[in-house]
Amino acid sequence: MVQKGSRVAAIYDVHGNLPALEALLADLESVEPDLIVVGGDVVAGPMPAEVLDRLAALRENICFVRGNADREVLAAYDDGRYADATDAADPAERTAVSAASKIDRAHRDLLASFAERLVVEVEGVGQVLFCHGSPRSDEEIVTAATTEWRLREVLAGVDQDLVVCGHTHAQFDRCVGARRVVNAGSVGMPYQGKPVGAFWLLLGADGVCLRRSDYDLDRAVERIRATGYPEAEDLAQILLEPPDPEWVADFFEQQAAGD
Repeated sequence: MVQKGSRVAAIYDVHGNLPALEALLADLESVEPDLIVVGGDVVAGPMPAEVLDRLAALRENICFVRGNADREVLAAYDDGRYADATDAADPAERTAVSAASKIDRAHRDLLASFAERLVVEVEGVGQVLFCHGSPRSDEEIVTAATTEWRLREVLAGVDQDLVVCGHTHAQFDRCVGARRVVNAGSVGMPYQGKPVGAFWLLLGADGVCLRRSDYDLDRAVERIRATGYPEAEDLAQILLEPPDPEWVADFFEQQAAGD
């Protein structure tokens, strides 16, 4: 079923960063969207339960798309991997195990309900396909540097003229033929250089608007460190000294070429 909305906010890659989400939700109070699309990778981070609780409280005007990290947290929960997260082999696994240890059954069931993709009819924009990585996979890499021929391949078979994605944590807006691909950016772990904030997307009568919400990064890092999150220092580095977005895009494209 195709959902409908006149003002739709798309928020992606929160990664358990509650301070960033709080800043974004405060801005949404004045925007007053009638639908919020949460585009995946919600809980893999320092405050997974708190983030899910805040989003679940929005109830009827919110819908969720699954991200690859959501799958990994769900798998860790279902497998009962609640050992010390520092024992895990790599950062992604440590993050998944840490998040799984902090959520309960209701959180788990909410994660399991996330859709793979979602189509919304947005007033003034038309039908929009929301996915996490690409229409084909929640792990597929698409960046501002993705070649046109590969982007055409990614979009093959897609009926909608506008696709909104995330996964690579940096906003972009690209057109290939008659189709448009927009990355909403990352709320909680942006790879976009300075100024840092919570990045998101607004769709409606004014078209496609890339947005950023400011918040106190130093205070946010204090709160993140206080959680005991095993990757807290890495997240602090990303927030306080963000990587160069062109370097990040090149890094991701090298990963994509190796798949």
